[in-house]
Amino acid sequence: MQVAESGGTALGFTSELKFVVDTATGQRIREWARERLGADPHGNGSFADEYRVSSVYFDTEARDVFMRRGSYGRSKYRIRRYEQDSTVFLERKLRTGSRLAKRRTGIDVAMLPLIAGTSLNGDATAWFRRRLALRALQPVCQVTYSRLARMGHTPDGPARLTLDEGLQACISSAYTFVPHPDVRLLVGQAIVEMKYRGRVPSVFKEAVETFALTPGRWSKYRSAVVALGLGTSAPDDAQHGAHA
Repeated sequence: MQVAESGGTALGFTSELKFVVDTATGQRIREWARERLGADPHGNGSFADEYRVSSVYFDTEARDVFMRRGSYGRSKYRIRRYEQDSTVFLERKLRTGSRLAKRRTGIDVAMLPLIAGTSLNGDATAWFRRRLALRALQPVCQVTYSRLARMGHTPDGPARLTLDEGLQACISSAYTFVPHPDVRLLVGQAIVEMKYRGRVPSVFKEAVETFALTPGRWSKYRSAVVALGLGTSAPDDAQHGAHA
């Protein structure tokens, strides 16, 4: 099995602010971010800052991740693909309080179907497959969306802003990606995420004040599960609007 990153790599920013905004506000934030932050080095489009993201999410048969039961409520396992790239990423996103940690390993997309049946032989995907087995996780759904990504180095450290919209979902029980999921999520709205290390960068404070943003918790996976009829809202969803 070919791997793009040996052994899995710890990635990402350590803190995150998340907001759900209407489409008009999202467009204003898009223009604002393009004036203040640089383009993502992997972006496309006329501003070199846009791409399409697809993620296959995993859960137990009892939906322990969705219901946030015990340690299942602190981590998500997924396989992510950017555009139609030949490399896909096996990922774990772990949240401890307000802190985030991500681990990922890249593999050739052609090798993806083998993940489910390959023995644990110590290759670079073993950490991912071992955790799926120990936690009895299986593919549940796919979520696909368009992303704007801007980033930069500020006096407060590195900063990254993403704006996700046009979310679509479908049921997925295999280690594959569907080109065009058919269930729409968050119609007329967009998700803004601001990632950083240490203190909140002043550029993000400016955005929160300029657009009167209120941070919250919102999960693409949880929204997809509800929309696809794979689970019902957990008790505290009423407080967060299907967030988390």
